[in-house]
Amino acid sequence: MTRIFIVLSGLLGFVAVALGAFGAHGLRSRLESLPDSAKRLEWWNTAAHYNLTHAIAIAFAAWLVHRGGGAPGAIAGWSFTAGIALFSGSLYAMALTGATKLGAITPFGGLLLLLGWAAVVVAGLRLGTGDG
Repeated sequence: MTRIFIVLSGLLGFVAVALGAFGAHGLRSRLESLPDSAKRLEWWNTAAHYNLTHAIAIAFAAWLVHRGGGAPGAIAGWSFTAGIALFSGSLYAMALTGATKLGAITPFGGLLLLLGWAAVVVAGLRLGTGDG
């Protein structure tokens, strides 16, 4: 499981940096003519920010699993992964298409990200006081 989370962390971190750069350098010029371009860029930047933040969190979940955080560490890693897909994925799609109905998916991704952080707390408590 540790290896899977480290690979996912690297891949999702790579994607976040690449899409963040695209948003800063390529997407802006493509959206300039649209009346909602500022909002779309805001969605894109939020997606990239949460994507990168939680890609790093997946690496931390890998560490928790490795250190004995057990099932909560794994729950954190999978929740962060699914949360990125739904939260950031829906925002990226909204930014590209303008289809605001996709925003109905975003809160479910946010809930998964919150679940991931709650699982980090539980995994941390399982590590015990001697590990810190």
